[in-house]
Amino acid sequence: MTSAQLLETSPKESAFSHRMASPAVPRSVLGPPPAVWPPLDFALGALACCAACVFTNPLEVVKTRLQLQGELRARGSYQIHYRGVLQALWVVGRTDGLRGLQKGLSAGLIYQAVMNGVRLGSYSCCDSLGITAFHGGSLLSGAGAGALGALIASPAYLVKTHLQAQTVDAIAVGHQHNHLGVSDAFVTIYRRDGLTGLWRGVNGAVPRVMVGSAVQLATFTSTKDWVSHSQWFRANAWLTALIAASISGVAVAITMTPFDVISTRLYNQPVDEFRKGRLYHGFTDCLLKVCQAEGLLGLYKGMGPVFLRLAPHTVLSMLFWDLMRQQAVKDK
Repeated sequence: MTSAQLLETSPKESAFSHRMASPAVPRSVLGPPPAVWPPLDFALGALACCAACVFTNPLEVVKTRLQLQGELRARGSYQIHYRGVLQALWVVGRTDGLRGLQKGLSAGLIYQAVMNGVRLGSYSCCDSLGITAFHGGSLLSGAGAGALGALIASPAYLVKTHLQAQTVDAIAVGHQHNHLGVSDAFVTIYRRDGLTGLWRGVNGAVPRVMVGSAVQLATFTSTKDWVSHSQWFRANAWLTALIAASISGVAVAITMTPFDVISTRLYNQPVDEFRKGRLYHGFTDCLLKVCQAEGLLGLYKGMGPVFLRLAPHTVLSMLFWDLMRQQAVKDK
């Protein structure tokens, strides 16, 4: 008998499944109750999202450019360099070269490792403690884990945004910080704005990741639970995780785009001599100014690459994470 079968037929699992059978308290599906060793779980979450980041970073570059294009200007009053996902990818590749499509990758990998290691690891802890088994537990756990991850990893996202936005004058959009690289960006920001300057824009990042994380993890777990109970595939099949992750990716893209636009603007804005943003004073101020100058559709700039990036990124990261956790439990 395999370890997976033992887990499925153990008295503890049977009692757990019977207790969770009530529709008022859905059963958790991110793995069996015995949790993966916490340090390993954090590492698996980081590794899964870094692997996904390598494939989706070009779409992140395009998304950043589209969200900064026409910043605080009415439609038709600015030059349009990027007209869509495919055209933007072609323009960036033609002008900046193939390496230009992977701008900010190093900072992006740091961000993914720290933020998602903390986020997924924290959510797994909540899952093991049974918090996610209650109504709203998955949503609250996902939001809290996302907020913690975004707070800790904010400096890496700041640098990533700066690097992905900067390019030659011919196709430049938004403020150009002109960093020489990841290390130079961290040092320059620290020398100019101090330690707190590395956390500039975190007030936009926390609600962004809270919403995205809550929707992603809640829809992933609930969808996987539904597919598992439908018995379309064998328990813990990779196809079950793939379907759940696909649906989760669509939900995240729809709900997260406005927060993503605001976060990008707050991170990339120039700073005055008093170390304050020249364009926005905070999340609410950015939201109002974007709506006033660009209309409600301004909050959905870059929706195409947001979806094309978030959907596969969610699919890849959730699938990698789920499969690695299952393997870790089997090995244990």
